[in-house]
Amino acid sequence: MKHIFAFLLAALFAFSAHAEKKLVMERPDFDKIKAETLNPKSSRYYPTLIKKYMSADTSMTIEDYRYLYYGYAFQEDYNPYRASEYAKRIKPLYFKEKHTNAECDTIMKYAELSLEDNPFDLQQMTFFIIALKEKRKNARAAIWQYRLNHLIAAIVSSGNGTKDNPWVVTSPAHEYNILNFWNLVAIGHETEGENLDVLKVKPRKETDPDTYYFDVTLVIDAYITKFSDSPR
Repeated sequence: MKHIFAFLLAALFAFSAHAEKKLVMERPDFDKIKAETLNPKSSRYYPTLIKKYMSADTSMTIEDYRYLYYGYAFQEDYNPYRASEYAKRIKPLYFKEKHTNAECDTIMKYAELSLEDNPFDLQQMTFFIIALKEKRKNARAAIWQYRLNHLIAAIVSSGNGTKDNPWVVTSPAHEYNILNFWNLVAIGHETEGENLDVLKVKPRKETDPDTYYFDVTLVIDAYITKFSDSPR
């Protein structure tokens, strides 16, 4: 699986390098996104966006993906800590060098079930693509790779990972996913202030950053609203 994972990384790097030339890096306007995604008359009404997303509509722009990704935080079923029971069933298979056809089928089955429950589970999406490629279902893998690339682009367009301009995420898991996609591994985690997660990494080069910042305002708001009786 390692060579396929490397291929996915290369595809993501190539897409990111191309997308960054066209992306407008700006912090999401939560009020605007909430208003648009909850408005049935808006072209970015959340049910409309998710329907396009699930139908693999390639007319969706990065801006549409920003509204989709961040708009999810204002939906009734949003849970930033959602963990899939299906994912646990196939975790032992993730990092095997090779898989049998039956094992690929198992990964595909449970990864897809996980994604039905949480459409933005980036890890499950990644391993679903890997299994599809191992089964040579390349057309279907390309559709999911397109979705993954655009979701990552939506996140990285929210900032640059610095303290003054952190990346904005809707799930703590996405912090680690973003770093992993750049072949970085978190070796430390801290919180700073009310809404910043700070992840330490071992840089690939001496000139690379060793610290990345993530804005978890949406995560905290959801926790307080849905899972805590304490007012903010």
